[in-house]
Amino acid sequence: MSNEEKQQVDETFVTPWNLAIYYRRIFPSHIYCKWLAYGEPATCSQFAQREFSFTLENDVYRRYLSFSNHMEFEKELIKLCPEKIDIGAVYSAKPKDHKMLSVAQFYPIERELVFDIDMTDYDDVRFCCRGADICSKCWTLMRFAMQIMDRVLHEDFGFEHRLWIYSGRRGVHCWVCDQTARELQSSIRQAIVEHITIVTGGKDSSKRVTLYTPLHPSLQRAREIILTEFDGYACLKQDFLGDDQRIERFLRLVPDDNILFS
Repeated sequence: MSNEEKQQVDETFVTPWNLAIYYRRIFPSHIYCKWLAYGEPATCSQFAQREFSFTLENDVYRRYLSFSNHMEFEKELIKLCPEKIDIGAVYSAKPKDHKMLSVAQFYPIERELVFDIDMTDYDDVRFCCRGADICSKCWTLMRFAMQIMDRVLHEDFGFEHRLWIYSGRRGVHCWVCDQTARELQSSIRQAIVEHITIVTGGKDSSKRVTLYTPLHPSLQRAREIILTEFDGYACLKQDFLGDDQRIERFLRLVPDDNILFS
């Protein structure tokens, strides 16, 4: 079953009635809110000044929602039955009151450091699926990405609280929840992204990664992780030399015609 077919099945079962039961009986609203309060009382500003956004039936989007405690949050979930919940920043005041406040009074003060890894970013190195489709063969790429990113965030930046979540469609999200991470300015967040990014150029570029010797320690760790399964993944699961087109594509990545393969 393709992802499109799965989505059609999911949409069949995602009805307001089913969602109401889900939010009333299954959704862990108390634990959800406890996490976002970070050990403070559920009525503290850490939670009460957090912005939530709901996507309702027929793509109705509601922003600047905020709640005093988990009971108020759960009550609104059951009432509105959102098909999607987005967690926003913690603001200087309650988001639901933003229309009564000036720009100087209402501004974001912190938010988790979040990374979004999509399977579509790997379409040039997988042959089993394309787009939002995912199978057990290409999911190996997500596992590699999580292992590499997790070590970078922990060993290069010292972040301790990292929450990995399946996005629900075509990839994974990583929420870095350390207080130092939540308080980072935009420029520092961008610098962390640049440190992690080694792929350059567009999809039409023949060579999108340039590596230098000696490798940076984080790249050396990534190499070690990948090499544990590379032969089985690339040669068997993806068969990256399986036809003339794939061979030609591979050779374009080799920078030296006289390179020796060991």
